[in-house]
Amino acid sequence: MKKKLLALMLLLTSFTLWAEEPTLNPTSEELKAAGQRIFQNETGGKKELLVHWNVGEDFPSLGIGHFIWFKRGANEPFTESFPGLVKAYLDNGYKSSDLPKIMTATPYAPWNSREEFLAKKEANDKDILALIDFLYEHQEVQVRYIMDRLVAALPLMMEASSRPDHVKQQFYRVAQSPGGFYPLIDYVNFKGEGINPNERYKNVGWGLLQVLETMKGTKTGKPALKDFSSAAAKVLNQRIKLSPIERGEDRWREGWMARVRTYAQ
Repeated sequence: MKKKLLALMLLLTSFTLWAEEPTLNPTSEELKAAGQRIFQNETGGKKELLVHWNVGEDFPSLGIGHFIWFKRGANEPFTESFPGLVKAYLDNGYKSSDLPKIMTATPYAPWNSREEFLAKKEANDKDILALIDFLYEHQEVQVRYIMDRLVAALPLMMEASSRPDHVKQQFYRVAQSPGGFYPLIDYVNFKGEGINPNERYKNVGWGLLQVLETMKGTKTGKPALKDFSSAAAKVLNQRIKLSPIERGEDRWREGWMARVRTYAQ
């Protein structure tokens, strides 16, 4: 009888712990607001920059999250994200015929170089214009796509970390703070989860995992947002310091620091 009672108590305790497990469940208003801020961060709010190719990069960036799209034969250390967005549209009820043909014609970016891309964009290529219009008019799936990535990130980051409990605590410390959803969703889109072993300089990463591991506090609210912002700045400054000189990453410092400061506001 005592053994049965003990087993029942353990079961109830486990259920209580499971029931009290924090969740990440932003409202539609929070999702929309975060999407607008990501759009502003990535493009300066300029519609024409929804389809863009940055100087010094060997791939274009598309959508409100500047999802990267590799050309055929690319060998990049970064995580490609645009093909996943195309799948997200199809999974959310869009038909192939609803999408600009450039999105489904090939799994690869259709431009062989930045020069070729710019020439077509400056000539008002109809396929590029159609892609810009579509990505501007259909932003909800893009926000939810980033949201899904964030939700999936936590168990992956915990598995990759030597301090999984700390990572989880810091994640929910930010998530449960007023305004905390935006920093998390923006950073995972901005610099990734931090679990890709190829996304390293001198074996040091710069993703969300590294930011959470760098955080130290326990309080939620403003202290959590300030801690996250400070940790993000530290991680990004370290990335710049460790980056190959030929990449010239210091040119991005000012913009990156301005971006992470918004996390504490």
